[in-house]
Amino acid sequence: MNVINQIKHVASPLARQTLLDGDLTRPVAGGRPIQLLPWLQVVKIGGRSIMDRGHEAILPLVDELRSLLPEHRLLILTGAGIRARHLYSVGLDLGLPVGSLAPLAASEAGQNGHILGCLLAPEGVSYVEHPTIASQLAIHLSAARAVVGSAFPPYHHHEFPTSRIPLHRADVGAFLIADALGAAGLTIVEDVDGVYTTDPNGPDGKQAQLLRETSAAELAKLKGTLPFDPALLEVMAHARHIARVQMVNGLVPGRLTAALRGQHVGSIIHTGARPA
Repeated sequence: MNVINQIKHVASPLARQTLLDGDLTRPVAGGRPIQLLPWLQVVKIGGRSIMDRGHEAILPLVDELRSLLPEHRLLILTGAGIRARHLYSVGLDLGLPVGSLAPLAASEAGQNGHILGCLLAPEGVSYVEHPTIASQLAIHLSAARAVVGSAFPPYHHHEFPTSRIPLHRADVGAFLIADALGAAGLTIVEDVDGVYTTDPNGPDGKQAQLLRETSAAELAKLKGTLPFDPALLEVMAHARHIARVQMVNGLVPGRLTAALRGQHVGSIIHTGARPA
């Protein structure tokens, strides 16, 4: 009988214990994870801020991305825009649960990704779905210098009960992917120069001051709107690899190029990741 038990059971400190016990899991999971793709640069492109503006904003940015391909291997992730907000409005009016709203909004982020993928197709760039990013990204990036995907996290029908609209949207999804892959960096491309003390397009816009360098902990204390998903701050606090994120203005030619070359041209946000 003892021999049978030894065959069936693998000796482990986690056996018959809950993985929610921090004291138990810390010796096992407390180390720094392996960086899967340490040479990868992740670029998240805003849906409303960039894609919704049409060819005047998209085509110059595509040209800039094309010129960056010889220098970097890129995972380009797209967010959702005004059509997702319309989906939220209709879905809430119909009484749909938040778990049904998330995949609807994610579908628009994917549509924006298809647009970029088509425009970059002559360079061998393709749009791929989340399962391919999760399991086959490395082989795609060995065949092409960049891959395009949706920035929405694939939570879909999972319910987060604290909100009537999905809390984790494109900015959070892009960060989670970049951090999980151990990427070299994450650059968020929007239509503003960075993070401000208050909305520069709001009633108090004249008092808005650009925060060239800040931290997720400091931004969590800031009152008012932010140019990214508020849930991103919580995710940043638990980062394992991505120590900082830079937000740049994609409507200004050359800003993305400079950011990927290590220059400080927007707002740098420090996360909770420990130095390597």
